[in-house]
Amino acid sequence: MDIQIGRGKTARRAYGIDEIALVPGNRTLDPSLADTRWKIGNIEREIPIIASAMDGVVDVKMAILLSQLGALGVLNLEGINTRYADIDPILDKIASVGPTEFVPLMQQLYAEPVKPELITQRIREIKQGGGIAAVSATPAGAVKYGKVVAEAGADLFFVQATVVSTAHLSPETITPLDLEKFCQEMPVPVILGNCVTYDVTLNLMKAGAAGILVGIGPGAACTSRGVLGVGVPQATAIADCAAARDDFYNETGKYVPVIADGGLVTGGDICKCIACGADGVMIGSPFARAQEAPGRGYHWGMATPSPVLPRGTRIRVGTTGTLEQILRGPAQLDDGTHNFLGALQTSMGTLGAKDIREMQQVEVAIAPSLLTEGKVYQKAQQLGMGK
Repeated sequence: MDIQIGRGKTARRAYGIDEIALVPGNRTLDPSLADTRWKIGNIEREIPIIASAMDGVVDVKMAILLSQLGALGVLNLEGINTRYADIDPILDKIASVGPTEFVPLMQQLYAEPVKPELITQRIREIKQGGGIAAVSATPAGAVKYGKVVAEAGADLFFVQATVVSTAHLSPETITPLDLEKFCQEMPVPVILGNCVTYDVTLNLMKAGAAGILVGIGPGAACTSRGVLGVGVPQATAIADCAAARDDFYNETGKYVPVIADGGLVTGGDICKCIACGADGVMIGSPFARAQEAPGRGYHWGMATPSPVLPRGTRIRVGTTGTLEQILRGPAQLDDGTHNFLGALQTSMGTLGAKDIREMQQVEVAIAPSLLTEGKVYQKAQQLGMGK
């Protein structure tokens, strides 16, 4: 139902993850029987969690370790890993500057050109280490480096921007990425995002997407909502996009997973996203807190280095444990930021959901809290992730 904001504007009520709760059903299940497996492209994973393509979260070592632990990490192909052969001095610089120096430094560091030979090298390093080579680029980067990615043998290619659609208007001097043609020509599955609406999700699936990223600006390290005012509260966005997935499946027989991306900090957040219809989630800040993370206890967004309009911030997340503790436990913290797999299995057991598909069908109740999704940064601070 539309709500009238004023005489000339109405709006639909939408809900954030913090405004909902999951309702137990008529049965329970031993958590050990909960099947959390999911599939993206032709790859099956035990844990439906992807580490964000952010330079403070995923490098080659993290991508390999995440793969070994049953999850997935995505390497940013337009970040420091493909601009510099030795990234350690760069990461040290990023961690050492004060808040007022941060954005100018990032703009300077990311002005260094991306080197195609480093794209090839990083992908091969991940593969040689036994990891799944999932990589990410903007639509413009996909045009430039798609062939390099394919030839290097990547397993998954994420094409990501703040907003991605199949109907993009550009100046005559710029040729936009033809998403349908790109998906058809790439020899690896292509995941597209980000989006927040039913219609765009359906169009991206029709274009050949192997997965859809849902979420615009809800993350702790992203300031798109503050800078641009763009976004839809995550619970509603996931439900809308999941409806498009189900309709597309009913029409074509092709199931395209929906991945909630951004603003997720705790195991409860992950469980709620799946209950709203997501097949998996993409998270950044919680993994940036791992001892093995490259960010030196810091986390920053992909759009932070923009020379025109930076839309990211650096947050001090600290270090709370190993990646294994964060992902699989045993938990040493009681705030929901350790043992995400255990949290999901226990939630599924409590709700009586045997697998991800059943988890998507559990009852959801509206439970407004003092924390709204527009205050993700405040929530991150409460968990010791802000500065």
